Amino acid sequence: MENRLRELRERDSLTQEDLAARVGVSRQTIISLERGRYNPSLLLAYKLARVFGLRIEDVFIFEDGKGDE
Repeated sequence: MENRLRELRERDSLTQEDLAARVGVSRQTIISLERGRYNPSLLLAYKLARVFGLRIEDVFIFEDGKGDE
């Protein structure tokens, strides 16, 4: 799953550590999310979207490749 975390974080002048602290995870989790190595839980996705004042689907881009959403 792709996401816009790095773009949004940099837009708001947040470090990975800042963002991690705001949502209650480690900096390593933010790194893994930004690199697309980890998919967040629904709760974490919600918290991240809230930090940026956006909806989950505005932060995370889901493409299953099947064409049948």
